[in-house]
Amino acid sequence: MTSENDCTQLAICAALLDPGLPCPPGLVAWNGSDPTPRLAVYRNNVVSSLIDALAQTFPVVQELVGVPFFRAMAAVFIRQAPPRSPVLARYGEALPTFIEQFEPARSVPYLADVARLEMARVQAYHAADAVPVAAAVVSAALAGGDRIGELHIACHPSVAIVGSAFAVASLWSAHQGEGDVGDVDPDVAEAALVLRDGLDVLVMRVSPGAAEFVAAILQGRNLDDATGAAMNAESAFDLPATLALLKGHGAVTSIRFPGDNA
Repeated sequence: MTSENDCTQLAICAALLDPGLPCPPGLVAWNGSDPTPRLAVYRNNVVSSLIDALAQTFPVVQELVGVPFFRAMAAVFIRQAPPRSPVLARYGEALPTFIEQFEPARSVPYLADVARLEMARVQAYHAADAVPVAAAVVSAALAGGDRIGELHIACHPSVAIVGSAFAVASLWSAHQGEGDVGDVDPDVAEAALVLRDGLDVLVMRVSPGAAEFVAAILQGRNLDDATGAAMNAESAFDLPATLALLKGHGAVTSIRFPGDNA
């Protein structure tokens, strides 16, 4: 059962996010004056703070559309999907999907995928720590003879693949000063590998085969299945180079045969 106090709090929260709602009944100012102007100040502060939090998470998205457009779009998003947690560093997981459905953003078709990439970076930064497997252990497992295809590889919790019909990795890199934005053809499909190496979150453009391989590994598929998926995506898929990339960044945390202890 909801108490009267709970109802009041819910009404205040709703009014803070929706300027079209009236001042909740029972809300009073300390000096007996009209609380509506004071509510407006709080409303502006709350929405501005949430927009600032989204701007910190999605800086390239903001750069692509400009500050006024981003802040207006973020304000609409906030009213539709307010935060459910006090940890604002993770707020915005639903923004990429929102952007896909936001009609004014249709002229920037790659915007939603850039937002997915930026969200993946935040999730990688906050992912749990995990100890990488020693290179010698990986080499020994890969020398498993006829059973090598049965191997299961676990990746660091920060590892993610963001695939797109657009040049999301190149666009993101160009906005970090790595190349000229004007030289990027946004209509070229790309995949980005996101991971945390130590304290650094890295974004690397990878081939279609490498992207499919890592995605399959993350789904729990064995080495044989993951390699098959990669070869279907790219006949020239380079398995040793992909494994070396993961190992080199400490992204392999387990490699074992079925039935072995984790």
